[in-house]
Amino acid sequence: MVAVEDKVFVEDALMRLRDSGMLVIVEGPKDEVALRALGIERVVHLRGNLVLFSEQVAAVADEVALLTDLDAEGKKLYGQLSQHLSRNGVRVDNKFRNVLFRHSTLRQIEGMVGYLGRNATD
Repeated sequence: MVAVEDKVFVEDALMRLRDSGMLVIVEGPKDEVALRALGIERVVHLRGNLVLFSEQVAAVADEVALLTDLDAEGKKLYGQLSQHLSRNGVRVDNKFRNVLFRHSTLRQIEGMVGYLGRNATD
């Protein structure tokens, strides 16, 4: 069961992320759908080559939140993409990702709606 305090902490961080208007990058289309259901409007999922994707992101954003899954594969992808984005002058904000690590058992972004148990925009 999710501790109420942790769930509130995650919801608060989600609201701050949503209100920031920052571009959020996720791994796949299911992750994108989940975040849109929670009110995140500026969200895209990875497509194609990481180098080219990073260049395309750099053309439209100088700062992003990178929310790859919190499993081993997602951590590896986070490292690679973060490095490519940084090389293109894009700052990676990892505050929300850190909140998920510290205050949840969630390991896949697409499960966030179920983890929170409701639509966070309500």
